[in-house]
Amino acid sequence: MMRIALIDDHELVRTGFRLILSTQPDMSVVGEAPDGETGLAMLREQRPDIALVDVHMPGVSGIEVTERARKLQLPTRIVVVTMVSEAAFPKRLLEAGAMGYITKACPSGELLKAVRQVADGRRYLAPDVAEALALHAIEGTRGSRFEVLTSRELEVALMLARGESMPKIADRLSLSPKTVATYKYRTFEKLDIDNTVALAHLHGLLDPGTRM
Repeated sequence: MMRIALIDDHELVRTGFRLILSTQPDMSVVGEAPDGETGLAMLREQRPDIALVDVHMPGVSGIEVTERARKLQLPTRIVVVTMVSEAAFPKRLLEAGAMGYITKACPSGELLKAVRQVADGRRYLAPDVAEALALHAIEGTRGSRFEVLTSRELEVALMLARGESMPKIADRLSLSPKTVATYKYRTFEKLDIDNTVALAHLHGLLDPGTRM
């Protein structure tokens, strides 16, 4: 029986995952957590086989959960779940120790496939992510410029690149607007840019000729 934990600050998402997983005779949800800090404590206590971990959470992010679980040498294999196929995330998360990467928009069959494949000791990547990484390897593409960012800077950068406002980001991550502004300043400085349009270009959300 595969023992699975759910770490996501959206109760509706956790409920949906739990309902899908509970239909399988070889899977059991043994714990849930609404944030990364609580999730890490649960992983230490329950030591499940698999954890489905959201990327964007208040406090400790999914990236940090993945990194800290590896440092603690926990036996749990992490499957990261995100809203979209963030171009800057997969390589960073694989290096952090994630075994799987799927989007919340994936069909239930793909979720189950990802869980089983990771439980079997093999990585699972959403098809479009796997294709992008394969092309980068074939073409010898240099690493993403986003790799110079810390975990929290990376989160803030990707939310800014999608057009989310700083107050919304502050609310989503349970940070003060001043803290988000600091992350934004550090990110722009590290990436050598001075506006969110340039950030979106780097992230691949806008064509090079797009203006705002």
